[in-house]
Formats: sequence, C-alpha cells, structure tokens
Amino acid sequence: MLAAMIILLLLGFPMMIPLLLGAAIGFYEIFSGFSKMDFMVQQMMAGIRPASLIAVPMFILAADIMTRGESANRLIDMVMKFIGHVKGGLAISTATACTLFGAVSGSTQATVVAVGTPLRPRMLKAGYKDSFVLALIVNASDIAFLIPPSIGMIIYGVVSKTSIAELFIAGIGPGILILCFFAIYSVIYAHIHKVPTEPKATWPERFIAVKQALWPLGFPVIIVGGIYTGIFSPTEAAAICVAYAFILEFIVFKTLSLSDIYKTAQSTGLITAVVFILVGAGAAFSYVISLAQIPQAIMAGIGIADMGPIAILVTISIAFFIGCMFVDPIVVILILVPIFAPVVNAAGLDPVLVGVIITLQVAIGSATPPFGCDIFTAIAVFKRPYIEVIRGTPPFIFILLATSALLIIFPQIALFLRDIAFDK
Repeated sequence: MLAAMIILLLLGFPMMIPLLLGAAIGFYEIFSGFSKMDFMVQQMMAGIRPASLIAVPMFILAADIMTRGESANRLIDMVMKFIGHVKGGLAISTATACTLFGAVSGSTQATVVAVGTPLRPRMLKAGYKDSFVLALIVNASDIAFLIPPSIGMIIYGVVSKTSIAELFIAGIGPGILILCFFAIYSVIYAHIHKVPTEPKATWPERFIAVKQALWPLGFPVIIVGGIYTGIFSPTEAAAICVAYAFILEFIVFKTLSLSDIYKTAQSTGLITAVVFILVGAGAAFSYVISLAQIPQAIMAGIGIADMGPIAILVTISIAFFIGCMFVDPIVVILILVPIFAPVVNAAGLDPVLVGVIITLQVAIGSATPPFGCDIFTAIAVFKRPYIEVIRGTPPFIFILLATSALLIIFPQIALFLRDIAFDK
C-alpha cells in the first residue's frame, strides 16, 4: 500500500490519487477481494458528511470575494499608515496585514496572493532583499492557519471530534505571539541592512485609512465576537461571512459586478471539490489503517505509550512538521490525527491544545522545503525560482519552531483565551 502511494507521488500524480489507491489496496487486502469496495465509498461519504464541513466552502468563497475586491487593500493601507514609518515598518506592516487577512480568509495560500501581490513591489522598492520579502510573505501567511477562521482547524475538529469554536479562540494567542516575533526580527533586519523608512503619515491620513478599513475589520469581529458570545456557531459564522463579503464588495465598495459572481463561484467550487475529495479519500484511508491496527503498531514501535505529556507533544509536532514538508496539510491531518488520537486520549491531553500545536506544525511545514505548498504558491504568483523563494526562510522557520516549543512548555498561551471564553 505504502509502496504504491510513494510510486504515484514520485510520478507526479495529485495527492488524491495515491490516497484513493492506498485505501483501495487496503480494502482489497482486508476483505480479500473487491466485494466490499462499496463500503469504501460509504466511508468516503461519511468523511464529508459532518455538517461542520459546510464552513470550508463558505470561508473559501468569502476569501475569494475579498481577494478579488477591495477589502485586502484597505486593511493593508490602514496598517501602513500607522507603522510604515518606523524602522522595519514596511516588513511589520506586511506581517500584520497577513495576520489581519488571515482573520478574514483562513487560508495561507489566499493570504500569500492577497497580501504579497501589492506589498512585495513596495518592499523591494524600499530596499529589502527579495529573498527576505518572499520568506516573510510565505511564513507570515502561516499565521492565517492559526487566526480564526482556520480551514486547518475545521478539518482537525471534524476528524478528532473537537470543538471548532474552542479551537478558533485558542489559535488567537499563538498567532499574535508569532506576529510579535516576526516584527522583532523585521526591526533587527532593517537595522542591520540599513533599510530606509517610509514617510510618516499624518493623523488625518490615519483617520481616513481607519475609516476606510472599518468595513473589512468587521470580519474578525463577526467571527470571533459571534462565536465568543454564542450568537452563532462556526458554520453559521462562515455563512454570515459570505453574506457580509458579498454586501461589501458588490454593494458598498462596488468593486465587483454581478458578472463576477460566476467566476468566483467557479473558483470556489474547484477548490472545494479538491478539498472534499481529499477529505473523503482521507476518511477511507484512515478507516483502513485503523482496521489494520497500523496506529497501534507504529505507536508501540516508537514507545510513545510510555512517554510523558511533553514528550508526546514533541513527537506529534515532529511527525506533523515532517509530514507537511512533503504532503498537503489537509492530507497530513487526515492521516496522522487518527494515528495519534488514542495516545492523546490515554495521556489525558487537552485536544484543543493538541489541535493548536498540530495546526501550527502543518502551517510551518507548508512553508518549509522541500515541498511546502505555500512555497509553490509563491513561485507561481511571483514567478521567482525555487531557490530564491526558500533562501530567506531559515530565520522564520526557527521563530516558528521556537513558538512551538513555547506552546508545549506554556500551554496557556493557547488555552488562556479559550478558558476565559468557555469558562473552563
């Protein structure tokens, strides 16, 4: 099963094909033939049946509408007016814009496109090296995986049966911490390389920028505020975000016309189809490895059952980090979460903490060579060679891994807001 999947990957097949073939081989071996292949289809349908998955296409659609419209530019302009003039301010503004757009889209790749496209030319003109600019955009976009709404957290919540609302709230602390670390590194970089500062904006200019950004800032308020107060669930928040995005871009800003609805819906449909095929294939594959007791064999082989909580979290972090260096984050979540679930439950670890750590690791892996998906998004969007895109990544990866270590040692970084919001 594993050999067939690796061969197909090396031959360049999309990840859904090796997953489906691996599941089919597993069903064939376990049930001694193809008589139960209809059961494989049932498992795939069961994988995409949870109602909470409705949030995924909704957030993708909302992000697509905003990327095509004016919301991203208004957020970027507001941030620039306040911190663009300080040393390293343009880099800090880029990281902050990635964080804010992450709170709007929940997608790392959408953030690379929406923030990187307008800000990369400005950073190059200001004197930043392209290797630093590309690495900053790619890695700051990882924050979108932590700041709600996070598509990765939705998938993890469905697979592990963990509260998505709690995961959303718990991701805010680590996301802000990473932003602060990136800001500190940006200031140090700007001083070392003597990068000039931007002209300081006047307070009237700042007021106008804030006024223009008030509408886009409504997205995180709707998502976090609505879930926190219990007005609606994460799935309902996704639907409201779509309605809000439509009202902003089509009616208030009038940046999109009704003819753009078809293009937006088509793009969302294609992305959603890929995600849901992966989820369905992953569900069937997870069922096979569970039935074959592969998780128990792996866990026994590495002796994880005898480890303490911190050692278990470190092992989980390493597994997900390495996995996402080679494979799509959603696939890694679908495959590895069921493997580690029995150990997490037996050790009494908080599934929300584990979910935040896993989400952070898959975000890091998405921007880490050799095959991090955000790297290839940047190559496609900015038309730069692979080596140039990854050249400046080591310092950012070190910062992200250091944050992971802090999260394991001090879990309240993630759980503090969750405990307040849900009276834990």
